[in-house]
Amino acid sequence: MEAMQRLLEIMGQLRDPDRGCPWDLRQTYSTIVPYTLEEAYEVADTIQRGEMGELRDELGDLLFQIVFYSQIAREEGHFDFNDVATGICEKMVRRHPHVFADAEYQSDEQLRQAWEQQKADERVEQKQSAQTSHMDGVAHALPALIRAEKLQKRAARVGFDWPDAQGAFDKVSEEFDEVRHELENFNRQQLQDELGDLIFAMVNVVRLLGMDAEQTLTQANMKFERRFRALEQTLQQQGITDLQTQSLEQLDAVWEQAKKAEQQN
Repeated sequence: MEAMQRLLEIMGQLRDPDRGCPWDLRQTYSTIVPYTLEEAYEVADTIQRGEMGELRDELGDLLFQIVFYSQIAREEGHFDFNDVATGICEKMVRRHPHVFADAEYQSDEQLRQAWEQQKADERVEQKQSAQTSHMDGVAHALPALIRAEKLQKRAARVGFDWPDAQGAFDKVSEEFDEVRHELENFNRQQLQDELGDLIFAMVNVVRLLGMDAEQTLTQANMKFERRFRALEQTLQQQGITDLQTQSLEQLDAVWEQAKKAEQQN
């Protein structure tokens, strides 16, 4: 707690109108957002790489972002860091009656349903009206794959969902045919719409198979990068440093070698 208090004091000094840092004083909620997103992604990156030493530092950077927002809010008379901490404490206690009260659930599914119902009740209370949408509260700034999955889960709560992954996969086939059709006409806007529908449908398949679309694509990105680096290394060992001197067929042959070597390992 002493370290937390010190951090709050440091933030106050950085934002001091007379003796603070000019850069920190210029910042607003909006200007800090890109840094917050960057820090959150860096936390995720260190976790994926298993770098616990780096993770400690990155979590500190992310915590500083929260303190920064809270300091600006305090200056404007809205709330302070203590209010933020108090709010999340109350929310966690409220959403875990099986831990902090006498509620009992017979399965993880019952627990999940109770959690979602509590969140829905809170949204209604915040709106002070029952006329709210099930889509409310899904942040627009989320990465598109994450937001797609959240929207689909919201719709699934009220039964607007495929009964299984096969139905969703059939929808992917339908959307793929529509993309093929638009490729022949090549209306750019219409093609973009259909490609978006295809990606959205694929997220549905991944979700209904019990997987996470963002994590699935992240793993695919890592695999592609790993194999491309192996391709580069193989060519460098052959004295080839400029990949553009190689034909697509030559590059693809080395790619297949890298792929086979990885699968064997």
